[in-house]
Amino acid sequence: MTVRRAVPTAMRLSWAALFALVIGESVTDLPGPGWATTLLPAVVVLALMAATTVLQARAARPRGVPRPPVEVAPPVTGRWTAFNSPADKAPSHGTHVYGQTYAIDIVAEPETAEGEGPARPASHRLWPLVRRNRAFPAFGAPLLAVADATVVRTSDGQRDHLSRTSLPALAYLMFLEGVVRSILGAHRILGNHVVLDLGGGVYAVYAHARRGSLRVKPGDRVRAGQEIGRVGNSGNTTEPHLHFHLMDGPDPDDARGVPFMWRGVGVPADGETFTVGERVTGV
Repeated sequence: MTVRRAVPTAMRLSWAALFALVIGESVTDLPGPGWATTLLPAVVVLALMAATTVLQARAARPRGVPRPPVEVAPPVTGRWTAFNSPADKAPSHGTHVYGQTYAIDIVAEPETAEGEGPARPASHRLWPLVRRNRAFPAFGAPLLAVADATVVRTSDGQRDHLSRTSLPALAYLMFLEGVVRSILGAHRILGNHVVLDLGGGVYAVYAHARRGSLRVKPGDRVRAGQEIGRVGNSGNTTEPHLHFHLMDGPDPDDARGVPFMWRGVGVPADGETFTVGERVTGV
């Protein structure tokens, strides 16, 4: 087991130990004084968790001179806006873990003229607390293979939860739901997802897919432009969107980020809107 895999495992074991201590003390009186049976071990576990968090981020940090961006086709068509872009900073999401140093989030932004479809709902401070996924134009949008590739990993079945765009819902995501998902690991952070082997030691990750929408399974060969699933709102998300990144291995727990560039688009910056035309499968 590599350091990059061992660290997140230690993190989850630390959380399990802490919960066991709390539950054990609440259910029965453990032998010895409370500070020795619960408080002291809890402090040790919390210190271990803090240390593993730092080690996990350091272990996933890219080494040496950054490699040139890998050019691939865009994973969507239509009009979209980028957020948390590596064009502005790296790591783009504030961490190197799960190979997402150069990750990007994109949300659908269709034209709002009459007949062009619904606009993306604006965020509100207090109300509505949450919105249904169908209110967001990204929900259900096709996810396309960015290159000829082999499917090496899929995960489906996680629910598409309601939005987390109001301040109370966002606080819930950051301080409760997000913490629990971090404990459970990459599977729960990414939600329903697909990993493609593009060749040359490069792997593409599509995260937060819609439950039940995946059209591929491990071992399948796909062509560039082929639909592999649909945009959803599963995992650690505020609203339906696509989280995309490249990495140097098939396992997010054991990979480092790889820079990307979308053909004909480049790397859109935070808040930048871009449009991708329809294309034929295999092109």
